[in-house]
Amino acid sequence: MDNIGTSVTPAGAATRRPVSGAVHSWDLSTGVDGPGTRFVAFLAGCPLTCLYCHNIDTLRMRSGTRMSVDDLVAEAGKCTTFIRAAGGGATISGGEPLLQPVFAGELFHRFKHGLGLHTALDTSGFLGARATDALLRDVDLVLLDIKSWDRATYRKVTGRPLEPTLDFARRLADLGKEVHVRFVLVPGLTDDPANVDGVASFAASLGNVSRVDVLPFHKLGEAKWQALGKSFTLHDTPSPTPEQTALACEIFTSHGLRAV
Repeated sequence: MDNIGTSVTPAGAATRRPVSGAVHSWDLSTGVDGPGTRFVAFLAGCPLTCLYCHNIDTLRMRSGTRMSVDDLVAEAGKCTTFIRAAGGGATISGGEPLLQPVFAGELFHRFKHGLGLHTALDTSGFLGARATDALLRDVDLVLLDIKSWDRATYRKVTGRPLEPTLDFARRLADLGKEVHVRFVLVPGLTDDPANVDGVASFAASLGNVSRVDVLPFHKLGEAKWQALGKSFTLHDTPSPTPEQTALACEIFTSHGLRAV
């Protein structure tokens, strides 16, 4: 697992020791991982088993490549001029970044204070208790996935309970941390208006949600499931129609939220 510690120099000053973690990949992205063009680091490992996961190849930490913070920051540093000009920043995604909180925390610190980039955490919130206040101080924006309001549906979709995500959302609200809620609209699974309304009502109650991304379900990740010899159980599930997506957006906007 990732580690960080301190050592003491002869002069008595504390210094950071190098940190490494399991990284699936990194890329430049525009418009889907936070504002502007962003350097996105996809960390390996996730505690959820979402039925529609499009990054299932990041599920196991052992599938990642061991990298140091220095190496990953150096990759981001190659394109910081372009990123700043495009109004972007750096996002840590996955997988689930908070499965490696020390590694993620050091990356955020270096991205923000070393490279001067806007930072975003893309998370399900299930492991939100692992995010220290120090980590969150170096995060400008949290992209928080709330996959369902109905508890049984949430567990069916993710294999995990919903409450840790809600607890993390409330903590972010208490800290005044800006949040974009992400909600995947899956016909026959998460699209019930009452379910959407539950997510919308909760998000509106927090006071720190500046945007809601209603993400239409798609099957672009199905080939990854097949390559890993796994059955994609939503193979016969269609993408939502434009009308279904518009209805979900209308429910969020009826609660005073900006939905796109």
